[in-house]
Amino acid sequence: MTEQTPLHSLHKKLGAKMVDFAGWEMPVQYSGIKEEHLAVRKKAGLFDVSHMGEIEIYGQGALTLVQRLTCNDASRLESGRSQYSALLTEQGTFVDDIMVYRRAEDHFLLCVNASNTLKDFEWILSHRQPDVTIENRSNAWGLIALQGPLARQILSSSLKKTFFEETKLYGASVLLSATGYTGEDGFEIFCPASDAEKIWTEILERGKPLGLLPCGLGARDTLRLEAAYPLYGHEIDDKTTPWEAGLDWIVKMQKGDFIGRTALKEPRNDKKPVGLKMIESGIPRQGYPVLLEDQEVGRITSGTFSPLLEIGIALASVTCCLTKEELVGKRVRITIREKSRIAEIVRLPFNKQGVK
Repeated sequence: MTEQTPLHSLHKKLGAKMVDFAGWEMPVQYSGIKEEHLAVRKKAGLFDVSHMGEIEIYGQGALTLVQRLTCNDASRLESGRSQYSALLTEQGTFVDDIMVYRRAEDHFLLCVNASNTLKDFEWILSHRQPDVTIENRSNAWGLIALQGPLARQILSSSLKKTFFEETKLYGASVLLSATGYTGEDGFEIFCPASDAEKIWTEILERGKPLGLLPCGLGARDTLRLEAAYPLYGHEIDDKTTPWEAGLDWIVKMQKGDFIGRTALKEPRNDKKPVGLKMIESGIPRQGYPVLLEDQEVGRITSGTFSPLLEIGIALASVTCCLTKEELVGKRVRITIREKSRIAEIVRLPFNKQGVK
C-alpha cells in the first residue's frame, strides 16, 4: 500500500500531479518542472519532503554509537549544528547518505533517504549498545523544505548555514534547519505531522507575493543534479565507496574507528565522478555509456535537461588514468537512443557555470 505524507490532501487541492516514489504518493510537479526549478534558482520554492526518514539516537553512549556508525566526525558538532555524512558497510560502501543533527550532548537526529528508512533503522539497531535508545520517529515528523534566494526573507530568519534551532513557527514547535538539497540557500522545517498543513499554508501565503511556488520531486531532482549532489541509487549505492563518489570530504579517517574504515585504507581505484555538458542535442540518462577516444570509460549515473543552462547535463562515473582536472575540457561521446552525441567534461557544479 502506498503511503501518504501529512500534506497529501493539500497537494490534491493544489492540482499536483502525483506519482509513486519509494512507496509514497508524492507530487512530481504542480505548475511544471521548469517553472518550479527556476523559481527556486531565482526566488523560492516550497517542497514536501515528509517521506524522508527520521531516526533518533539518545542516551549516554549516543555519540560513541554515532561515531561508530558514520564516517564523518560527529564529535565536532556542538548542539544546534548538523553535518552531511554516511552509513557505510564493512566494505566501505554506502548503506545510505544521511544528515546528522546534534540536538543535545547525548541526543542525535539522523535524517535518511525515504527508500532506505527501514533498512537504515535495522542497520543501526544491529549495532545498538545498552546505554543508547534508538527510535524510528519517521511517522511522527513532517518535513518541509523552503529553498531559494528569498527563503530568508520569507521566514525572516538569519540562521547560519548548517545551524539549526528548536523554536516556534506559526505557533508550532519545530526544528528549523538552515540546510537543503537544491544548491540554494534555504531551510528545512521538521515539525509534528499534525502541524505540517498549517505551516505549509502559512509559508505559501506569505511567500506568494514574492514569487514562491509549491514544487514537486521533478524540480527537486533537476535542482540537486545541477548542484552535483549525489542521489542514492544513482551516484552512490552499496557497491560504491566515498572515494569513488567524490565524497572524500565526509570521511574523517583520523577520528578513530568506524564501520568501513579498514576497507577504506585500501588503495583507491581510478573510478571517479565527472560532470558532462552536452555539445550536441540530446538528454543523457542513467545507464548510457560514455566513450573517450572511442573507448567506453564509464556510464551516466544521472542525467537531465538543465532548466538553468538550457542544455542536457549529466553526472557520470568513469574509470580512467587521467585525473579529474586533466579530464576537464575533454570531449566524449554519449550513446543516446543508439545515436552518438558529443558532450564535454566540465567542472562542477553546473549551477555555478552561469546562465545562457
